[in-house]
Amino acid sequence: MWIFGRKKSSEFSGYSTAEEVTDRIDGTGLTAIVTGASSGLGAETTRILALRGVFVIMADKDMVAGTKIRTKILEEIPYAKVDIMELDLSSIASIRKFALEYQTLNHPLNLLINNAGVFGTPFALSQDNIELQFAINYFGHFLLTYLLLDTMKNTVSKTGVQGRIVNVSSEGHRLTYHEGIRFDKLNDPSGYSRIYAYGQSKLAIILHTNELSKQLKDEGVEITANSVHPGYVRTNILPTNSLILDVKGISGEYFSDCKLAKPSKQAQDVTLGRKLWDFSMDL
Repeated sequence: MWIFGRKKSSEFSGYSTAEEVTDRIDGTGLTAIVTGASSGLGAETTRILALRGVFVIMADKDMVAGTKIRTKILEEIPYAKVDIMELDLSSIASIRKFALEYQTLNHPLNLLINNAGVFGTPFALSQDNIELQFAINYFGHFLLTYLLLDTMKNTVSKTGVQGRIVNVSSEGHRLTYHEGIRFDKLNDPSGYSRIYAYGQSKLAIILHTNELSKQLKDEGVEITANSVHPGYVRTNILPTNSLILDVKGISGEYFSDCKLAKPSKQAQDVTLGRKLWDFSMDL
């Protein structure tokens, strides 16, 4: 059965490729969802997981591009098990539809990789009137995770295999608004900054991950939740490496360059994290 890595202290760095990091790992029998899987980090994550025997569900808004990536993966890896389902993270209705359809399929869920994101967009609101970067990068994944959590818990209960939630954040979380999260001005165009709004959404991801990890630990559930800066690689979001390492039993942590790292002080603020959780539940 698959374990993430071979050493407690990572032997890898930001220069390591996903194939190097996952070498000799067997993911047969595991099921994963990867958001934003039609390009960039999501596409490579899907390819590598499929290469290691994981059944991967590509969750993406762009079904045409996603289908092309799926076809390419199947051509390269004939034994790959990859499906694609439509998911628009800027739409609460789409997220709820995806979760319901997934539950109807009765698939297990061992690994949820919340990867999809946008960077530096002009001010805009989502279909549900939420600032777009916050909606797609953070809130859409918050809701998706919330709706799929029971499925993952049931999988853990039936299989005894620890579940994993990986939330892709960014070192950009350090560059955000002074207050961290603009709760009262989230959808206000005045004072909007493309860079700060991106940082805000990535800060929110870490805060959410930490709070989720705490709740899972309090419940005694064998599911870990960690956030990660994926490294600077050339993708279509930013001249921004996907990493998987030994994180068995490690939860509520932030990783960068295949190692444990310290996020900003705001990202470690438990009170801010709880406030964000309540705010998100209200949304």
